[in-house]
Amino acid sequence: MSNDQQRAALIDGHGLVRAFGGRRAVNDVDIAVQRGQKIAIVGPNGAGKSTLMRMLATLMRPDAGSLHILGAHMPTQAMCARAGIGYLGHDPMVYLDLTAQQNLELFADLYGIDDAQDRVVEVLSLVGLLARSHDCVRTFSRGMAQRLGLARLMLHRPRLLLLDEPSTGLDRSGLALLDGLVGGIGADEGMVMVTHEIDRAHASADEVLIMRAGRIVGQVSTQTHSVGDLTAVHEELTR
Repeated sequence: MSNDQQRAALIDGHGLVRAFGGRRAVNDVDIAVQRGQKIAIVGPNGAGKSTLMRMLATLMRPDAGSLHILGAHMPTQAMCARAGIGYLGHDPMVYLDLTAQQNLELFADLYGIDDAQDRVVEVLSLVGLLARSHDCVRTFSRGMAQRLGLARLMLHRPRLLLLDEPSTGLDRSGLALLDGLVGGIGADEGMVMVTHEIDRAHASADEVLIMRAGRIVGQVSTQTHSVGDLTAVHEELTR
């Protein structure tokens, strides 16, 4: 890929490796996400999905390989990329002893958001937490904390969404909110989602990558393959 293509791609990774105690959790993975593209990653527990996502989120350095995020070289330019990334993992990454509003005000300050006060109110309203904005997060249910994580994710209007099992704890209306967020991704934006739900992967993404033992072992287009096709390929490749 040329330098111009690297700058145009939201994610451009080649030969990515991450090992723990001599075991390669991610083993020679290539991954690319273009503008307007939505990718889902599925696979069994221990396949390396979350480790790969943490590298894409600049939270973990690859041991080998090359990685550009939003045109920035990793890890040397990680700070340049983070302003454009919205990451939600298994943990909603919010402070339990602060209120919902205080959490978002803190993150708004970190991101240097100009219309911070209005934006905090806006995203709290979007996730259905405006009435609980002054309540301590420690009093929230798991699903409410995940909604606040979604609010944190949206706060700075990121170009690249990285979602690792984002449906955890969400009720029906929370899932509808998540689906709306994913469905609203624009032509200059993109997404990578890790999920164990084959139906959600098929409905949310243009391409589904199948991981097993640290490697990408399959790629299925949702434009040309049904959810049944995806299920069959997944079962075949992850036995």
